[in-house]
Amino acid sequence: MKLSHRITHINEGGSDGWEVFDRAKRMIADGIAVTQLTIGEHDIRTDPTILAAMNASATGGHTGYASVPGIPGLRDAVAARVSARTGVPTRRENVLITPGGQAGLFMAHNAVCNPGDVALFVDPYYATYPGTIRAAGAVARPLRTHARDAFLPQAEELAQLAKGAVSLLINSPNNPTGVVYDRETLEGIAGVCREQDLWLVSDEVYDTQVWKGEHISPRALPGMAERTLVIGSMSKSHAMTGSRCGWIVGPEEAIAALADLAVTTTYGVAGFVQDAALFALNAGEDFEEQIAAPFRRRHLLAQKVLGNQQVVGLLPSDGAMYLMLDIRSTGMSGEAFAYALLEEERIAVMPGESFGSAAAGHIRVAMTIADAEFEQALKRLCDFAATIPGRESKRA
Repeated sequence: MKLSHRITHINEGGSDGWEVFDRAKRMIADGIAVTQLTIGEHDIRTDPTILAAMNASATGGHTGYASVPGIPGLRDAVAARVSARTGVPTRRENVLITPGGQAGLFMAHNAVCNPGDVALFVDPYYATYPGTIRAAGAVARPLRTHARDAFLPQAEELAQLAKGAVSLLINSPNNPTGVVYDRETLEGIAGVCREQDLWLVSDEVYDTQVWKGEHISPRALPGMAERTLVIGSMSKSHAMTGSRCGWIVGPEEAIAALADLAVTTTYGVAGFVQDAALFALNAGEDFEEQIAAPFRRRHLLAQKVLGNQQVVGLLPSDGAMYLMLDIRSTGMSGEAFAYALLEEERIAVMPGESFGSAAAGHIRVAMTIADAEFEQALKRLCDFAATIPGRESKRA
């Protein structure tokens, strides 16, 4: 018996990009100490007060089927948060609660793409993006960006690629690069979307992690609210990665149709998880800043460490919990460097190639371990890069 093409071609029969991460996990399972700088997982766990709220809800009986679009209080809270942050009037009817941001991405592409439609995404990209598009039955087409432009999409290149496409997926603050799209970049993207009648899927799960500049939601730009689906999540802003609670914000008619899709797929999010998410959102911006604070500190540490050497380059990274490091001066690919670093220094990072061809010759570092350990790991990484043949003269 054969499986469907849609399922078997999610990764087009190739790599899913997580081989170095998987190798590091196997080493740890074998008792080998490895410094993990791979996955975007907070080094602190979900706050005990959120867990207490979740427990109280569950033991209080909110364990049955929850409202599929989301419980009214949580939808209202998300709408209020979006309205306050973006200035775009947002109501409950504009919000669908999803089992995390990843489910939101899948559902959004099912909403805007017919089978065989071309859906664009920006390269470098989070590893699941092209597979998510293919899983929705669409054709995934990358918009290649360039290190010389800090991996910011260029409107002229997008306009050429967008001919015949139906949607574009963007992510700012960006994983893997840490780049925050500025207003000029977003206005260029919005202009192409309006001119070529594209849906815009905007992944904004890192909106609380901005170290320089500001987060701008493209939904707030002229003529974009009716063609934009925004993906949000409790995972990064509130360290609730395992709770799987996120949302889609968009036009009312799209949200109503997406609720029908939710009925036939996830049938909603557990009520006690939604209650915990509501409790967490009600904790306010100060709480969100506490969750983001370690990454802000580590970003400053990284700038200091990387500024004291000349081998490893730091791309402009104004947000998110990641750094994109340029190791092309070593003459190694990102993949070769990552494997060598893991074997020789027991430090695990993600090859840039895991996130698309545009990031070849780079590595992604997650700022997800304690400050002192993170600083030491970066120094060891730079020292290792400087010992690669031909690079000794570049030591700081």
